[in-house]
Amino acid sequence: MSTATQTRAMPAKLSTLDRWLPLWIGLAMVAGLLLGRFIPALSDLLAHMEVGGISVPIGLGLLVMMYPVLAKVRYDKVAAVTGDKKLLVSSLILNWIAGPAVMFALAWLFLPDLPEYRTGLIIVGLARCIAMVVIWNDLACGDREATAVLVFINSVFQVVAFSLLGWFYLTVLPGWLGLDSQGLDVSIGQIAINVLVFLGVPLAAGFLTRFFGEKAKGRDWYEAKFIPFIGPFALYGLLFTIVLLFALQGEAITSQPWDVARIALPLLAYFAIMWFAGLLLGKGIGLNYARSTTLAFTAAGNNFELAIAVAIGTFGATSGQALAGVVGPLIEVPVLVGLVYVSLWAARTWFHTDPYAVPAVTKSRAS
Repeated sequence: MSTATQTRAMPAKLSTLDRWLPLWIGLAMVAGLLLGRFIPALSDLLAHMEVGGISVPIGLGLLVMMYPVLAKVRYDKVAAVTGDKKLLVSSLILNWIAGPAVMFALAWLFLPDLPEYRTGLIIVGLARCIAMVVIWNDLACGDREATAVLVFINSVFQVVAFSLLGWFYLTVLPGWLGLDSQGLDVSIGQIAINVLVFLGVPLAAGFLTRFFGEKAKGRDWYEAKFIPFIGPFALYGLLFTIVLLFALQGEAITSQPWDVARIALPLLAYFAIMWFAGLLLGKGIGLNYARSTTLAFTAAGNNFELAIAVAIGTFGATSGQALAGVVGPLIEVPVLVGLVYVSLWAARTWFHTDPYAVPAVTKSRAS
């Protein structure tokens, strides 16, 4: 993700990395699938490089991906975000009431005859996004400070509510409706470790970098020199993570294309419903473009790292539940990249604003 200090109405020229972003992501997905398909030993090696249920290579990729974005956040503005009750309440409703319910309904609607895949999708719907959403939001010129706050709130709720919601949607609600049920056994400790690794470490690193960087060199140097230097590493980390994720299940995905297609349909519907619901709700309650698009991406994104870890830990690495979890990023990555561009279009047509025209602020470019 390249960066450039820009003033209002004077957008900077896009770098090659930004201009061809969908191509790079597509190539990373294809590379991962081919590596997993034709070099099975690689996927086996990656599967065994875990500490506490966390894949070390994927964890490193996500840390590299998230750190530059979180280092850009102006933490002195976070307090202003916490005072926006409309944003916070809307996010909680979309993420913890609407999101799991929508995925539950879609999973049963599209996969009534495939209980393993259905359960895997429901688990994906319970795992609210705390990682890649910072990339999608930054590319769409969303509100960085609002994203940091909403991601933190999602993290807290994830530790507290994930197991409870899993029990409700996989055991209680199906029983009430006379449907098949499957339990979910996942510890709060496992979820807390996931949150600590994928949010706590890069958030602390980003905060400390800005604090000491501004203290030593000043804000002008930090935003004009340091941020442009570290900015591209976010996309490098994203591409690296995508290659690893798809390599892990490349053989399973390419050998079961019909199953992947069945799983993909409800996921496509889910991402579209949640993203448009977030954007339209934000506009409807009077939020500006930056916060509306932040609301949309935090509602649509999911923590596939946690979903995959829980599915594998509970049902096994070769289970249908695990495959459904892996198909999650297979669909989420290209769809949300596409929605970045839809978001930038909506900024001009629905919100009548230029998403790049921000005075004296370092912004990511994505279109």
